[in-house]
Amino acid sequence: MMTLVDYRDRHARLQAILGRGASFSPEIDAAVRRILDDVQARGDEAVLDLTERFDGVRPPALRVPASALADAAAAMDPELRAIIAEAAANIRRFHERQRQNSWFMDDGDGVVLGQRVVPLERVGLYVPGGTAFYPSSLLMNAIPAQVAGVPAIHLVSPPGPDGLPNRLVLATAHFLGLEHVYAAGGAQAVAALAFGTATIPRVDKIVGPGNAYVAAAKKLVYGPVDIDSVAGPSEIVVLADETADAEFVAADLLSQAEHDVRASAILVTPHRPLAEAVRRHVAALVPRLERRAILEQALRDYGACIVTDTMDEALAMVNDLAPEHLELIVRDPWQTMSGIKHAGAIFLGPYASEPVGDYFAGPNHVLPTGGTARYASALSVDDFIRKQSIIGYTRARLMQTGARIVRFAEAEGLTAHALAVQVRLDRGEAGGDPSGRTPAAPPG
Repeated sequence: MMTLVDYRDRHARLQAILGRGASFSPEIDAAVRRILDDVQARGDEAVLDLTERFDGVRPPALRVPASALADAAAAMDPELRAIIAEAAANIRRFHERQRQNSWFMDDGDGVVLGQRVVPLERVGLYVPGGTAFYPSSLLMNAIPAQVAGVPAIHLVSPPGPDGLPNRLVLATAHFLGLEHVYAAGGAQAVAALAFGTATIPRVDKIVGPGNAYVAAAKKLVYGPVDIDSVAGPSEIVVLADETADAEFVAADLLSQAEHDVRASAILVTPHRPLAEAVRRHVAALVPRLERRAILEQALRDYGACIVTDTMDEALAMVNDLAPEHLELIVRDPWQTMSGIKHAGAIFLGPYASEPVGDYFAGPNHVLPTGGTARYASALSVDDFIRKQSIIGYTRARLMQTGARIVRFAEAEGLTAHALAVQVRLDRGEAGGDPSGRTPAAPPG
């Protein structure tokens, strides 16, 4: 079921795995462009028509009433509610550490320089529906935005047969205090968030997972709005040595392979007996799992147990893969981590199983996929803020530096830039405050 690959013969197998990223067919792109155009032209009516066409239901209203959110919360299993509350507290506590503050510096002569940190004004959050609804992703996307101070979070999620999104999604939204919830999904919901309709306001950024049509829509609306990423299929790499428990490794590989037929699960190890044992455990475990058909196809197409001669080769292999999730089930995970350059999230030791990060520990599970961990990071509070540069100059400083600024502008051929400074030099004043000074410290 999982192919055993020698490190020296890895190239063909890895080509198939690495080539599976977040690419879209011309047919999907064309279909999504038509949806975007329709929503931009017809607004709510287009969203409702497309929802009826693709989801088989026409919601009585796009906006989910507050009573429906409250009813879903009241019907939530109390034990599950307590678990979600504990997970949310862990996620919030972790992301609070990421909070950034504005800062200002006195640069002399009354000059004030600094950086102002302000939250985005409106954020759109996509939550899948049907059999793929993920309350955990709602927590992971909404809580960093709340910690950042975003005042308006607008949640879209496909309706079920009753015209409402999944009840667990509604209950989680109510728990988080989200009030702007809409019964819309697919590319049409992304379009509504990007362009705005009579009911769904235009947002500044769209985040959250979705199918190929949702991902394509996010890619196509990027520019007018920001997005978190164009996420590809999920992936896990386990780097293990002879100390690893083969059943633990096998179970962790399956935890990601069950997501999608294009999900990737790879073991990299210098210990061949471990690789062979992991393959046996995978073969024994898969028939017992509900998503057996998905697992079998994902492992057949994008799974592998790669055996290297040395741990250095194994580390090089991991860095080439730049995986979304990386588990280090080795004798000394902290020491091994020093050799890791590229990974979205790193799980240390045999008890840091990947689902611990997905649901409960606190770090964000929205991670770079498809090798983008080479330059991208986990979703964080930083994704929901803007940093504004602050420059408060004075007459004294401009009199000192103005001639050099004029010379620099002229060297670039931008004579109007030069003029804007030269007129102040010629008149011997900095403009603005008649005193020619800027407060040495920001107000408040």
